[in-house]
Amino acid sequence: IELLQNHNYHTDYARSLLQARQDEHLLRLQKKDQKLMTEEVTTQEPEKKKKDKKKDKQKPDQNNEVPTRGIETMFRVTMQNHMELSSMADSKANIMISVNSIIVSVVLSALFRHFEEYPYLIIPTTVLLTVNVLTIVFSVLTVRPKIIAGKFSEQDILEKRANLLFFGNFNKMTVSQYEWGVAEMMRDRQFLYGSMTRNLYYLGVVLGRKYRLLRIAYNIFMYGFILAVLAFSIAIALVDS
Repeated sequence: IELLQNHNYHTDYARSLLQARQDEHLLRLQKKDQKLMTEEVTTQEPEKKKKDKKKDKQKPDQNNEVPTRGIETMFRVTMQNHMELSSMADSKANIMISVNSIIVSVVLSALFRHFEEYPYLIIPTTVLLTVNVLTIVFSVLTVRPKIIAGKFSEQDILEKRANLLFFGNFNKMTVSQYEWGVAEMMRDRQFLYGSMTRNLYYLGVVLGRKYRLLRIAYNIFMYGFILAVLAFSIAIALVDS
């Protein structure tokens, strides 16, 4: 078709003898081409509809379906971050407990025996020991576990209130009771995801409490240690003067 459309005869003899036949061939080919295109479109439409229907079946409904893999990844990553932050808080609290315990041991063993000889060190030493003890107390509160009931009722399961993913909620239950509760939870995706959400929430609450106590312990140690050093410096300066 393209060849015949672009072909021209240059002589009057050729145009009069061959042009009409060329136009007939071009028209016949164009009709044939149009017919083939129509048949191809007619054939492809049912196949396209089938493919579209198949895609529609495979495509999740945005109103009903949720990206399960994405949700599981979110829970896994968030849980891992919570556990790492909890481990970091416990490590920092243990460091504060160890450091202040060493300071208390050194002070008790080295200075208490010499208070009669150096009475001006009593007040600075008392300040330092008070700071150390308070820091140890808040550090211990940071890592001290909290014990809860350890039981759940059948009504808690039916109302989807129990968190079966945290040991504190089932450690006093029997195996059969716990297995029943977990089976009920696994049958209901909403209950399962709700339990995971509550588990993350309560872990976050525990983390918030840990870091608040840990911050208090570090602040007491930082400002109290500075105050104790100033007290020792002032006491020594007064004695020297």
